[in-house]
Amino acid sequence: MKTIINTLLLISLFSFSAISQDCEGVVRVCKANLNKGNSSFISDGQVYTAFLDREKAEFKTTFFGGSTYRIATSAGSTDDFVIFTVRDLQGNVIFTNKDFKNSPYWDFKVPNTIPVVIETELDMDKKITGCAVMLIGFKQ
Repeated sequence: MKTIINTLLLISLFSFSAISQDCEGVVRVCKANLNKGNSSFISDGQVYTAFLDREKAEFKTTFFGGSTYRIATSAGSTDDFVIFTVRDLQGNVIFTNKDFKNSPYWDFKVPNTIPVVIETELDMDKKITGCAVMLIGFKQ
């Protein structure tokens, strides 16, 4: 019995290590998306990470009026694995990249301060499980 428990523990540790390493690579890809193009955005300091398996992850934040933001996402080497949707607190969709071929980032200016929920999920037609990373950056 003790051998079975030790074996299961080792398998769990190796699985967690593989997931962690996978997420680290995805973070690097996501950071590159944060600064694609001619614009440079400063991260808000958070790395929003979720290991997804046919479910969605929700992240709450507040966008401050008068600021320009970029949401960048990644779930691997291909840029269109992640679908992200920004909703107000009443559930109204403000933006979804699903309407733009799962674009890995979106730039926008906020006229008024607004609390939002950002929902991330994997595009099941392209990837069914894995680490999804989102970064939020702003222009100074």
